[in-house]
Amino acid sequence: MKSSLSRALFVSGTTVGALLIGAGAASAHVVVSAPDAEQGGYSVLTFRVPTESDTASTNSVKVTLPGLNSARTQLIPGWTSTVEKDSADLAVTVTWTANPGAEVGPGQFQQFLLSAGPLPEEDTVSFPATQTYTDGEVVNWDEPMTEDGSEPELPAPTLTLAAASGEAHGGTHSETTETAEASSEASSSDNTASDNTASDNTARWIAGAGLVLGAIGAGLGIGATVRSRRS
Repeated sequence: MKSSLSRALFVSGTTVGALLIGAGAASAHVVVSAPDAEQGGYSVLTFRVPTESDTASTNSVKVTLPGLNSARTQLIPGWTSTVEKDSADLAVTVTWTANPGAEVGPGQFQQFLLSAGPLPEEDTVSFPATQTYTDGEVVNWDEPMTEDGSEPELPAPTLTLAAASGEAHGGTHSETTETAEASSEASSSDNTASDNTASDNTARWIAGAGLVLGAIGAGLGIGATVRSRRS
């Protein structure tokens, strides 16, 4: 009984260890994620870049884009970003470069966010990446998945896209929503201003009427007093 239990624990421990090693290896890759990404839609892409070197830091990351109408980077303190476009004004690459002292050191990682779209109307889209280290080493994450489904040594960051729902297709939903919100705010502001103006005019009219009535009342009172004295 004890022997069987020992073997079971050994097998379980070995399996868990293998899973942890595999997870660690996978987490060391440059990957991209966007849970809400749809075919033909806009989304915020998150590129996770770990530093694998034990002696050097990551100071540059370049990602190849599939020709996008829009590609906007998020500000990262200590880093600059450059989006390169082709002759058709489509974004084809984005490069993040670290200023001195802001590099991603050994054992660390950085996340680079990119608001982009419309994404290709395909099941998956790859974003080949080039990672550069302070010691001059360059790692190209550009290998496609193998035919048997196994992961290559340096896989290209790949994103699975959901079927288009129509809500954010082509980016018109987001743009229309922003325009509608802006128009609504402007309209609300105009209405508030009109209401305030109307309220002010009403208040002034009532105040003026009160003054006139007060003056008439005072005049009548004075007349009554004079007549009383004469009597």
